[in-house]
Amino acid sequence: MLTVSPLVRPALDPDFVPAVLWNRAYQALVTQDRGARPFALVLVRPDGGTSVHESRVLAADHAAAALTLRYAERLLKFLLWQKGGSLVRVVGAPEIAAELGRIYSPTGARAFDHEFMGEKVYGQAFRVEAADSYEAANESAAESAIGRHLEGCRIGFDLGGSDRKAAAVIDGQVVYSEEIPWSPYFEKDPSFHLEGVHDSLQRAAAHLPRVDAIGGSAAGVYVNNEVRVASLFRGVPPDLFAKHIRRMFFTLQERWGGVPFTVVNDGEVTALAGSMSLSDNAVLGVSMGTSMAGGYVTPAGNITPWLNELAFAPIDYRENAPVDEWSGDGGCGVQYFSQQGVARLASRAGFDFPDDLPLPERLVKVQEAMKAGDARAAAIYETIGTYFGYAIGHYADFYEIRHLLVLGRVTSGSGGDVILEQARRVLQWEFPALAGQIRLSVPDEKDKRHGQAVAAASLPALGRRTS
Repeated sequence: MLTVSPLVRPALDPDFVPAVLWNRAYQALVTQDRGARPFALVLVRPDGGTSVHESRVLAADHAAAALTLRYAERLLKFLLWQKGGSLVRVVGAPEIAAELGRIYSPTGARAFDHEFMGEKVYGQAFRVEAADSYEAANESAAESAIGRHLEGCRIGFDLGGSDRKAAAVIDGQVVYSEEIPWSPYFEKDPSFHLEGVHDSLQRAAAHLPRVDAIGGSAAGVYVNNEVRVASLFRGVPPDLFAKHIRRMFFTLQERWGGVPFTVVNDGEVTALAGSMSLSDNAVLGVSMGTSMAGGYVTPAGNITPWLNELAFAPIDYRENAPVDEWSGDGGCGVQYFSQQGVARLASRAGFDFPDDLPLPERLVKVQEAMKAGDARAAAIYETIGTYFGYAIGHYADFYEIRHLLVLGRVTSGSGGDVILEQARRVLQWEFPALAGQIRLSVPDEKDKRHGQAVAAASLPALGRRTS
């Protein structure tokens, strides 16, 4: 076992093991090992995009060699949900390649990831193989200068787990916006989803002289406007998903006369909105809401073909970390930076909620308690802030970050201030260089109301106009 001693421990969860500190402790062992080996994980997407993560691992006969599998497996898990890929080449440690292939298989512990990174996301079988060498990454060529188109009459929409938003935008100015509650997660009928989005578009269109383009964001994985993986539609049976949901945005585009229509992950739009508001790039956006969403704008100002699904990226390496009910994995972001995380910590803080009280309502109760000065609620937000500070240190090992934009229902009110204050404290104590490099910010009220909608509306370049 590695000894990891955080300088700051979460008030309600002292057993938390920050991934960034565990990895550093492992690498400290590697630097002392004369037999340490170069090691690389190469992720290949069907479009030819290749991501390479280089590292070093202990010799195969090292007394602590068993730690290498833990290091490599958690590293691969993070990279898969950050960058994506249907083929993984493991270079420099063939015995680790064999173990990873077993774990990420239809019968392995990471069967969820095997299925999603294979047929569901990329339309081909997922596999892990050993390799002797690798070619350099070619990621920059795949960056996309999407968005930032503000001319014309546009609709921007955002689909979340508890509401759907839509806005009418004319030359970059919001003339109408509306938020409509809905609960899509366990709705089996595809028409519930399709007609719900169409209704929001109609409401926004009523405030425009014409509709030139429609842009949207939604939780999940979207490839060329196709729905590949999305918790929003988890209730739809597979056959109906394939028939009606996968290409639902093409159906909507046809209803709207074929106007330019673009949909991407909500995290990407969050990061784009932040980049547009800040007039700067290298922005990582994190939304803490019904689930957790992540998005990234590169230093060049572009969006990548990466997944950036940080909800499934591990940030806690303890053996008995909280488990996500969907993926079956422990220690991943969704259990720390969403209303699920708030509910989990609420019981530790001493809140006694009825078992049938929905998660959104539990969050509201905690927010009300925070507003009333309840120390139990403050401890919840302080704990999340500690988690987040260490998670930022971890994210910075994988992203170049100048700005970290934080939003979502969990960060609403004074609790959000506590989260950011505590995260900054962790950065200053554990990662002083990052504390001076990364600016944490929360959108102002105008950006909260309109920034995401404007960024979503800006996604499509204009084509022909339709009344």
